[in-house]
Amino acid sequence: MTDKISIAADVLVLGGGPAACWAALAARESGHDVAMVDKGYVGTSGATAPSNTGTWFATSLERRAKLIEERQKSAEGLADLRQMHRVIDTATQHLHVLAERGYPFPHDDDGKLYIANMRGPDYMRFMRMLAIRAGVKIFDHHPALELLVSGDTVAGAAGYARQLDNRWEAKASAVVIATGGCAFGSRILGTTGLTGDGYLMAAELGATLSGMEFSSQYGIVPLDSSVNKGLPYGWASFYRADGSEIDIPPGERFLRLAQASLEGGIFARLDRATGVLPDALRRGQPNCFLPFARAGINPFEEIFPISLRSEGTVRGTGGLKRTDDDCSVGIPGLYAAGDALERQDIAGAATGGGGPNASWAIATGIWAGKGASAFAFSIGARGAGRKVSPAGQAGLRPAAGEKDTVDPVEVLSLVREEMLPIDGNFFRSGAKLATSLDRLDGVWSSLRDHARGSGHAALRLREAASLVATSRWAKRSAEARTETRGMHRRTDKPASDTAFLRRNLITGIDAPVLTWDRPTARALAS
Repeated sequence: MTDKISIAADVLVLGGGPAACWAALAARESGHDVAMVDKGYVGTSGATAPSNTGTWFATSLERRAKLIEERQKSAEGLADLRQMHRVIDTATQHLHVLAERGYPFPHDDDGKLYIANMRGPDYMRFMRMLAIRAGVKIFDHHPALELLVSGDTVAGAAGYARQLDNRWEAKASAVVIATGGCAFGSRILGTTGLTGDGYLMAAELGATLSGMEFSSQYGIVPLDSSVNKGLPYGWASFYRADGSEIDIPPGERFLRLAQASLEGGIFARLDRATGVLPDALRRGQPNCFLPFARAGINPFEEIFPISLRSEGTVRGTGGLKRTDDDCSVGIPGLYAAGDALERQDIAGAATGGGGPNASWAIATGIWAGKGASAFAFSIGARGAGRKVSPAGQAGLRPAAGEKDTVDPVEVLSLVREEMLPIDGNFFRSGAKLATSLDRLDGVWSSLRDHARGSGHAALRLREAASLVATSRWAKRSAEARTETRGMHRRTDKPASDTAFLRRNLITGIDAPVLTWDRPTARALAS
């Protein structure tokens, strides 16, 4: 490798999905130099780019009140009413900004702008174009491996330029982490690179995470594919291997399917979509139907095998804890947005998948970009000349002696074994959580003490460290919440408990410390 690549910016954004793009635009429009570094290619990487995505918006007070009422019910007491209002209002405003800037939203039968849905490839291609036009410097295939600090303040990041096989270092006055969630290696659509990197980088500086027990959302995938888009299954009938139909009471689809999957194979047929619906679904959700086309199956007439695939914190709600409205995370100069942040504010114990998460990415991206800009403005020219030091540990700077004993492929396999199965993660118990933590703690010790890599090896080891750290936070948080609430299901504690109407906070990596936030408004009222 040649001398490292040097990057300088007022605001540095880590990531390339919608939250990262909105953060970069907000910072740039605040008058600052902005750079984006992404593990993949900004506009195609991440979970949004290959998907259709709904939005969470309201053009009337009545609609907003209805949306919030629905969310409060599913959140099971852990959402924040004020933040829900903020997200809906900010997202609605900026969806209209997208239209004003030329995004091709269609119009409904009444001629009104239809902003309820966006095609992921079009949306992300448009966001990349907006960022380039605004003057954002984009560095594709430049995954960040660690943060840089100056004293107790974040001062940039460093990483690896994959296509150039070289190191890079970016100095900045403020940093926004928008690296997405963690899919625990499940390989659902668009998540291969979502390994929890931002969580680990922030935690190495003392940032707190919250809601990590809510990391057990699952999606339906057909024919052992990666396509976890759930909309068409609203018109499905479900079956066991013996052909008997699975009874699905309202609101219990995933629970009943998970129970049936433990007994044997599960199957589906989209036979409740009749009339014009099949054609509409094919046109509206084209990537959902590619696996069927390739297999020569008509899913509206034929029964096909399905499985449940973990969606981790991508569709879960855990992530870095926001400490203020500007999406700062408690470390001077560091902000977070999108799935890198916990989403209990809008989803509580349930998934925010689809519309709420998409609007969360818009709103938090804007808030984080503006927050980072304000911080950069506050330190002014002092930011450019600061001496910096790297903060990364596991996979880069072993705590003990370096040994060639850590294989990132084997680490990924272990994480998958502990985080993906229905029996152990969808359905949890104290005994199974303790057994998982023993294995995860052991591999973490090896990573922390002995793993060191450079170039591509460093990238894979840091991904492995992030996966294990995130898994440990999730399991330890689940162990502490001795009840069942939302997607967190304890077979040994099947009832909910009002004592747990509060959020779980976890800080630290080697020996995580778990505490509880103040009771929610619902708890105080009960």
